[in-house]
Amino acid sequence: MAWELLFWLYAFASVIGLVALTAYQLICLSDLEYDYINPYDSSARINAVVIPEFVVQGALCTLLFLTWHWFPFLLMAPVTYYHIRLFMERKHHIDVTEIFRVLNVEKKYRMVKLALYFIIFFIVIYSLVVSAIVLLLDEHEMESVTF
Repeated sequence: MAWELLFWLYAFASVIGLVALTAYQLICLSDLEYDYINPYDSSARINAVVIPEFVVQGALCTLLFLTWHWFPFLLMAPVTYYHIRLFMERKHHIDVTEIFRVLNVEKKYRMVKLALYFIIFFIVIYSLVVSAIVLLLDEHEMESVTF
């Protein structure tokens, strides 16, 4: 049962990382929209965190599948598929010359991802607390057994 707790701790850290990376990308896009940053810097900053986000999200989705946590896996699977498709088509980076044309679409895409990551975040917190309580109760039962 300790492995379950360690898994949810890893999932908690991963989801916090995903939320932070997506929020960072949204901030970069908002700064570009309000002309606080130039298009080159904005696209360079966003492109620098796209691959780490894809890797963390794919690893978490794979672990959810391998540990048979179906509900969070089914929530993350479409985004994972979309990330894989973007990467295979080489459309995962934002082009500097077209960033203003796709600005609203990119912001909406990242807002949807952020909402999904927050849903996963609450599921992970709930599962983390439940697994910690079950682990503590199991340890307490073992201590009360006398031989």
